[in-house]
Amino acid sequence: MKLLVQPDGTVLSIYQEAIDLSAIGHPTIARASHVEPTQEGLWQADLTPVGGPVLGPFGRRSEALQAELDWLENHWLTRPI
Repeated sequence: MKLLVQPDGTVLSIYQEAIDLSAIGHPTIARASHVEPTQEGLWQADLTPVGGPVLGPFGRRSEALQAELDWLENHWLTRPI
């Protein structure tokens, strides 16, 4: 689990349960994306809530979830402050 500490002390992270975030403050959790099936029964990761693309389609939900995590870690979590 990666944590990005900003100069003002705000911590950004992709939510996982590996660390109890309440141990470092009062977490504010917001949806960054949606992984949902398409009309054709495939899967896509919609990252538009954080200004990203729609990834996919993928044949398996697990592939869409991994693509979602990869994109968030490489583009959202590391974005310039």
